[in-house]
Amino acid sequence: MRLARITTYPIKSLTGADLAAAKVHGFGLDGDRRWAVVYPNGTVATRRDLPQMALLSAVAAPYGVSISFEGSRLEVPFPTGAPVSVKVFSTVIDGVEDAGNYASHFLSSALETEVRLVYFPIEAQRPVDPAYAGEGHFTALADGFPLLLTTQASLAELNAELEHPVEMRRFRPNIVVSGDIDPWIEDTWRRIRIGTSVFRVVKPCERCVMVTQDPNTGERPHPREPLATLGRIHRAITGKIIFGQNLIVEEQGAIVLGDEVEVLETGPSNLLSPKRSTPRSF
Repeated sequence: MRLARITTYPIKSLTGADLAAAKVHGFGLDGDRRWAVVYPNGTVATRRDLPQMALLSAVAAPYGVSISFEGSRLEVPFPTGAPVSVKVFSTVIDGVEDAGNYASHFLSSALETEVRLVYFPIEAQRPVDPAYAGEGHFTALADGFPLLLTTQASLAELNAELEHPVEMRRFRPNIVVSGDIDPWIEDTWRRIRIGTSVFRVVKPCERCVMVTQDPNTGERPHPREPLATLGRIHRAITGKIIFGQNLIVEEQGAIVLGDEVEVLETGPSNLLSPKRSTPRSF
């Protein structure tokens, strides 16, 4: 098995960037989901409620982040202002920083609604749900976990059932694994090594309406798919629709395209676990 794709999403729910290599730290891939678009009340916006976010893309830069929209680009430096609080679902996150009025104006104009941009600095603390990850693990502005892994074999299995096949970008993984493997085999992985990094598989990823959106436009050309088919062929015992696995980082390091993916520990399919649900990682 090999590492076939590495993708970071510097700004939550915006289009991300494919990389040839990435550093891995406790928050996941370097630069991944460290920024987010928020409403004036501090609630983090996602493509669930603003599908037009698909029209914007973001690339991490040494000075901050670069945002593109319909031929226009804005370079946003790391903020230096006073900390603010934001909310991801019901979780209040303190210590994030507002990126200023220029970024707010650019994004508000593009999305046609009043929003601001915030940054999650390294000093901020947001623990991962200890019911799945134990103590001492953290994430930034993802829904719940630092990384998401998928396999090409599972996508091929899903596409074989679809009238209109979909691309992997629908599912917004950070890590895509290729190789001569069975579909859904990732449900049995517990620990894996890629490059110099070790990851623990902690929870299947529950899918929502976002996977019905075209990743280039945010439109829903086939409104029920692939969610309906996925719900028929790959549900957890809880009834949740699953595609991909959430990871935490056990050993920091680096990963490079083409790296071997070594499975260090396996177990029964974690779709059979009755543990309570927690947010996906978009």
